[in-house]
Amino acid sequence: MTTLTTAERRGMQAISTPGGNILIVAADQRNGMKAAIADAPGGSNAITKDKLAEVKADLVRHLANHAPGILLDPEVALPKIVDDGVLSRDTALVVGLDASGFETQDGLKFTRFVDGVTARTVRELGGDVAKMLWYVRPDQQTEDSRVADEIRALVSECESAGVLLIVELLTYQLDGESDEQYRSVFPQLVADSAALAVACGAKVLKLQYPGSAEAAAAVTAAAHGVPWAVLSAGVDHETFIGQVRTAMANGARGAMAGRSLWKDSLSISPTTRQELLTTRALPRLRELIEAVDGS
Repeated sequence: MTTLTTAERRGMQAISTPGGNILIVAADQRNGMKAAIADAPGGSNAITKDKLAEVKADLVRHLANHAPGILLDPEVALPKIVDDGVLSRDTALVVGLDASGFETQDGLKFTRFVDGVTARTVRELGGDVAKMLWYVRPDQQTEDSRVADEIRALVSECESAGVLLIVELLTYQLDGESDEQYRSVFPQLVADSAALAVACGAKVLKLQYPGSAEAAAAVTAAAHGVPWAVLSAGVDHETFIGQVRTAMANGARGAMAGRSLWKDSLSISPTTRQELLTTRALPRLRELIEAVDGS
């Protein structure tokens, strides 16, 4: 099992519930959050960067400040949300390092880093923990692949900077691969992605729900003691709660939820937004905390 440094251990504590499990509200989305705002009643497709920053600030103010941690991006949200005093001192800040979108090479997807943001600047932005997303196809990529080299390099950089890194992995459908083919290999891809990242030194994983209790247990075995949290991937709240309970019962160590919490609470109107975040999204967060801690 990979050992955490003292600084990394403090970061892990900061993003954990009283029960010792990971619980983070994900709000680093940019295009996805714009789409959620546009879909809301009275929404608009003309969402400026400043308007998106206002929405993210309200999401922190009325929802994420009630969670152990919040994941934010340095392209829109940071450092303004910290500098303006919106973020509670009791809520840990996870800084997302991945830029929006991806590039392709030989039919495979690769994420990009936000320009100028490194493990060192995570601290400068007020962050406690870093997060980086990689697209992975472990049936096509091995420990000597580009993605593996990138994971190793960032894990080492973050450890040297005293910053815990959450490694987020997303599998995806290849060109020419049928829906049925992808569904059949998906659980194994999630487990093999975890194994690949752990082999590259990952210390905390953010993973897709692999589909079943048996598959979640296989992911836990593949992670070799490295804690993993399940991501919501845009499913509805009720579905995600069920996934979290199953994953936790089979070795997962927490959850990172974004759209399942707030996708229908981001009105253009600040007043309506506050009401929906408080009366709709916040009860969901409390239910999620209960699911994670098993109470």
